[in-house]
Parts: sequence; structure tokens; C-alpha cells
Amino acid sequence: METELPNRRPRDYLLLAAKGMAMGAADVVPGVSGGTIALLTGIYDELIGSLKNIGPANLVTLFKCGPAAFWREINGTFLVVLFAGVLVSIKTFAAVIAWCLENYPLLVWAFFSGLIAASVVMLWRKQEAWHWRQWLAFAVGVFVVLFISMARPAELPSSNWLLLGGGFIAIVAMILPGISGSFILLLLGLYSGLLAAVNNNDIVALLCFLVGAVLGLLSFSRILAWLLERYHTTTLAVLLGFLVGSLNVTWPWKVVLESTIDRHGEKIALVQANVLPADFALETQSDPMTVLVLCMVFFGIFLVLFTECVARLISHSSKKR
Repeated sequence: METELPNRRPRDYLLLAAKGMAMGAADVVPGVSGGTIALLTGIYDELIGSLKNIGPANLVTLFKCGPAAFWREINGTFLVVLFAGVLVSIKTFAAVIAWCLENYPLLVWAFFSGLIAASVVMLWRKQEAWHWRQWLAFAVGVFVVLFISMARPAELPSSNWLLLGGGFIAIVAMILPGISGSFILLLLGLYSGLLAAVNNNDIVALLCFLVGAVLGLLSFSRILAWLLERYHTTTLAVLLGFLVGSLNVTWPWKVVLESTIDRHGEKIALVQANVLPADFALETQSDPMTVLVLCMVFFGIFLVLFTECVARLISHSSKKR
């Protein structure tokens, strides 16, 4: 899949950095994927294509044609600006999102549910064909995410070697819409360890995770680019299935059926069930905040539709010039 590089102005790179920050914020939340944000903000194909183009062949370009040709070939400015936004967001919002999830989990999950629901509708309209292969791929995508979301979290020691392997697996999930890299880390029992490393500036642990993430990005992006090039509609159907399945994860009203206490003394939910607001109030003796939750869902939907309208206006304005 050859990546056509758009002609970006400085303000376009500011917008790209903002998209990277949105991806980073989403990646911190277990259950939400940065790939989902990339898909709904229109940079997914360029991201996968740019990552796919990075390899040993680029070194030949570097020595034969110079740094400028090498930088253009790997779409370097795009990747640096985007991932700078991701990293800044993860460092900046890790504590904020953790606080929001602890104090206002219903509203956070409702907001992400609205984002995902709206992006499903948008992508569904862009799907070119729905034949039996696409429907089967869609069903497989839904099943995979439902299976992952219902899996029981493990409890592994957060060693640096395990963080390297966790980085490899989680980054693959992070670039797949609907499959949360943070949730994969939670299933592996590495989420709290990584979050602690971010907040405590544990450079060695973060470097191990980063090395695993880079290896995962460079290897899996080639597979995904190949699928998008040769089986675009079927691959998009799978991604849509991932998104629909992830609504099971972001459903706001949940009750804990089984939990455990980790070595840090924190309560970890092992098994949860989605319930209606009335059942949530009965089981938890807590306010389901139904009106506020619905408002946050509609706000998430509005934000996606508004972003799409703005993108169309910008695109239309650029074509006129």
C-alpha cells in the first residue's frame, strides 16, 4: 500500500499533533484503542502505510540519496509529530484519566461509547461492499473483541522483560481499532506496572516497553498494510467488527461479579457484567446518573460528527485553492 503524502502546512501539523494526543489519551484507557481515534480522524491509512515503509531498504536510500530523501521516504515529519502528540498525551493525561476513571467512570465510558458508536456509523457508510465474506469478517471481528473483553485478567510480575513483550503485544492492539492495548496489558497483569512507570519516570522500564512497541509496530504494520491493499473491504469489515465489539467494553453500567486484590493493594475486577441503569443502582447502591451518561454519549457522537464536518470543510476549501 503506497502512501500518498499530503501537502501539509504548519497548522495542519498542529492538528496532526492534536490527533496524536487524542490517540495517546485513548490508549491510556483500558477498553479504548488509539487505532479507533486514528481511523475516525482520517489518518489510519497514512499511519499504517508510513510504518510499513520503514525497513532496511531505507538505509540504502539514506546513504545513496541523503537524509532528505530518506526522511521523505519514511514520511518522517508525519510520524514524529503524531507520535510526539501520543507520548506527550500519555505522560500528561495518564494521571488525569486515571483520576477520572476512579471518580467519574460512568461519564468516561459513556463519552467513549458515543465516540465509537458515531465512528461505526461513519465507517459503515464508507464500506464499499457487503457480501458474505464481509459479513463473515465483521462477525469474526465482533467475536474476537467480545472474547478478549470477557477474558480473565492474569497477574504477572511487571519485570522489564515482560514489559518488552507486553509492549510488542499491546502496540499491535493499539493500532487495531476496537482492541485496546491498555486492556491487553490489563489482561496480562502489566497495566498497573506500566502506569506506575509512566508516573514515576522509570526510564529503564519505559525503554523496555518502547523497544517492544517499536518492534511490534514495524512488523505488524506490514501485515496490516498488505491486508488493506489486497482485501480492503474485508479488512475494513473486520475493523468495523472490532469497533462494534468494543461497545461491550465501554458500556457504562457494569457490576463486578468477581474481583481480586493485586500486590499493590488495589482492587481489580476479574469478571463484570453489563446491566441496565436500574439494576446498576440496585446492585451498587450508587446513582446511575442516567441523564448525565446519556448527555456524555450524545456529546461523544456530536464531537465525531462535528470533526467530520470540519474535516470536509477544510478539504473542500483546500480543493478550491
